[in-house]
Amino acid sequence: MLFNSFQFLTFLVVTWSLFQALKGVPRKALLLGASYYFYMCWSTKYILVIWAITLIDFAAGRLIERSKLPRLRTTFLVLSIFCNLGLLVIFKYFNFLSTSTAQLLHSVGLNSDPPLLHVILPVGLSFHTFQAMSYTIDVYKKRAAAERSLLNYALYVAFFPQMVAGPIERPNQLLPQFHHDPTFRPGRVRSGIKLALWGLFKKMVIADALAGFVNLVYANPQGFSGAELTVATLAFSLQIYCDFSGYSDIALGVARMMGYELRVNFLQPYFSRSIGEFWHRWHVSLSTWFRDYVYIPLGGNRVAVPRHYINLLVTFLISGLWHGANWTFVIWGGLHGSLLVLSQLTSSARARAIRVLALDRMPKSRAALQWLSTFTIVTVAWIAFRAKDIHSAWYVVTHLSILPPFNSFTLALGGIPRANTPFLVLFIATMFAVEWWIMHPHRTPGIWTCRPIRWACYYGCAFSIVFFGVFGHTDFIYFQF
Repeated sequence: MLFNSFQFLTFLVVTWSLFQALKGVPRKALLLGASYYFYMCWSTKYILVIWAITLIDFAAGRLIERSKLPRLRTTFLVLSIFCNLGLLVIFKYFNFLSTSTAQLLHSVGLNSDPPLLHVILPVGLSFHTFQAMSYTIDVYKKRAAAERSLLNYALYVAFFPQMVAGPIERPNQLLPQFHHDPTFRPGRVRSGIKLALWGLFKKMVIADALAGFVNLVYANPQGFSGAELTVATLAFSLQIYCDFSGYSDIALGVARMMGYELRVNFLQPYFSRSIGEFWHRWHVSLSTWFRDYVYIPLGGNRVAVPRHYINLLVTFLISGLWHGANWTFVIWGGLHGSLLVLSQLTSSARARAIRVLALDRMPKSRAALQWLSTFTIVTVAWIAFRAKDIHSAWYVVTHLSILPPFNSFTLALGGIPRANTPFLVLFIATMFAVEWWIMHPHRTPGIWTCRPIRWACYYGCAFSIVFFGVFGHTDFIYFQF
């Protein structure tokens, strides 16, 4: 069941209505049942994986808290993490590790037939396993108390707005919200609807409109010109942001309609002026998860400088692998880690260059240059993320060009009719303008205080979805993770 489907709209209306009619345990039981139904619309049998994660980590949390001996506490934590990571290895990484090992052996003259598992990756497995692990780790670190209610903990793992693609919630932020009934507030419901509507706009009007063209070019990059590869790469940069941030906006909006608050997952990352700032704004729940549970335990920046750089690289390599069982994702993660290390190594040189070029006297020009360079680097790095293999990624990188020829018929083949192109450009510009105003609320046009103008914009957003949105079975990109 997709957020951008009439099936979900019906499900949400029914669930929300029944939710408001109930109180206490029946209300939470309804919400949990609805969450399980939502997940089983993809696969009924994989609900067993959700139940296994729930029971294992709920029991582990209780046992960790009750245990007085440090060795026992550590044992229960290790067992919990082993079970969670074991599920990830079986469903997501076994075939990748098996084939990679076979290729390594073949390179040294040893041939082997790699064993393969014929299983389908449960949707959103990486998200709810990471959320479950943060619970047991926080209980072990005594940053959170073990949950007494299995019903509350099951909701924490399976809350339907965010269980498939995040945000990855922490126990101290989400679990306490299930301890009491949320109060119905019309203003909160309206706010949630607006946020969900904005997410649908980004997903259906922009991301899905660009998806066909991106898929066409990246399926066979050797068949297209350098200009077409450049446009497709830029289109994917916009697609993945509008797709994933659109999902997050819908998740936050739906949760808010139910009376719950999820953490903001995107902070207008494409306005960043450095790679470090980008990672403070992009997929915040995941980047902070790796910071708190990988980077800091490795030593963070409280170690010798060479070790600090190694910690950064290791964290981003693992982050890349988290995104997918393919070497292209590992390269993408390693590239971002290397860029962060490089930015720290060259900070003094860049500061001197700014003074020499007198950019320190032109803050707006410096900001524009920093933004443009960061956006370009991030966009080029997305090539490794999107390409189907390393060879294709290298071909795209080495054939990018802003020079013609560019065949506009390629856009039509990718599902972007020539008549719709100006509207799509307008929608993208509108999206960036709204994101900029969200980032700078004090610069919002005064006309926005006029109620009829605001409602005209809301209706305009809804009508653009109806008339220009892509309807059909269009998955969110991050469902594969």
